[in-house]
Amino acid sequence: MISRRALLGTGAVAATGAGLAFAQAASRQVITAVDVHPSDYPTVEAVRWMGQEIERETDGRISFRIYPSGQLGTETDTVNLARFGVLDIARVYLGAVNNAFPATQPLALPYTFRDDAHLRGVIDGPIGQAILRTFEQRDLIGLAFYDSGFRSMYNARRPIHTPADMRGLKVRVPRADIFMQMLDAMGANATPIPFGEVFTGLQTHLIDAAENNWATFQSTRQYEVARYWSQTDHCCAPEALLISKARFDSFSSADRELILAKARESVPVMRGLWDQKQAAARQTVLDAGVAANDVDKDAFRRAVEPMRRRYLADVSIAETVRRIEEHG
Repeated sequence: MISRRALLGTGAVAATGAGLAFAQAASRQVITAVDVHPSDYPTVEAVRWMGQEIERETDGRISFRIYPSGQLGTETDTVNLARFGVLDIARVYLGAVNNAFPATQPLALPYTFRDDAHLRGVIDGPIGQAILRTFEQRDLIGLAFYDSGFRSMYNARRPIHTPADMRGLKVRVPRADIFMQMLDAMGANATPIPFGEVFTGLQTHLIDAAENNWATFQSTRQYEVARYWSQTDHCCAPEALLISKARFDSFSSADRELILAKARESVPVMRGLWDQKQAAARQTVLDAGVAANDVDKDAFRRAVEPMRRRYLADVSIAETVRRIEEHG
């Protein structure tokens, strides 16, 4: 027979256990992370890896919930949602934030980077870190830069060899002055529409063309409706991994250091996946019968040089571009 004292003791232990379980549950935190790319895209996979690492090191106290495929809006939408603390982490292409964050503009100017190694050396070093810090001025913390590859033209009309072949083409661009001015300088009609509407736009002839990297061209299936790829390699702006400053500041100093460390460590993870994805995507597209050709890059450089000079009239942009061009 169980005594009253034993029963009370058992109840106290149970209450204590329940209280501890409740306290542990209450202390758990979920970080929301968003991306417009599909779940298996290298940027999404890298953030997923980052979340798994943080969850492991905190014994589940901090975990990630990832929303890929543009579930929570366009890149511009998600940046603003992060700024105001509605969501936590947004991965965005710099072209989507050039207007709001002018310090990013030197990275998006055409024909600034020589190759992937040049880009990676710049964004991993003092130049990239200084640009990441400027996001804090508008309630965001720059965690890291990811690669986005060299961008080229693809369209549903004809092969492009020189800027003369761009005339009359309606080309989708991000909502950024640099991209609109760049495409106008090439002779096209720059048409800013959301990333998620490009496939339908090509299919319905709302637009004739777009510009992006091999991985995006393939993963969005845009190659099914745009059968001409022209290797302009006109831009190599990276992507930024950003977190809401308000949410970041809510963590302990140890947790903030952990988030920053794992974000940095996710960069080589992303790049390993990225290099594989780019090569596989290119082969998939070519195997599907897309016609790919080289272009007269010197002609494209000459076409965009006047718009580049307008940006280089800004002393701070000119200084950053000079340092980029001298790097490595």
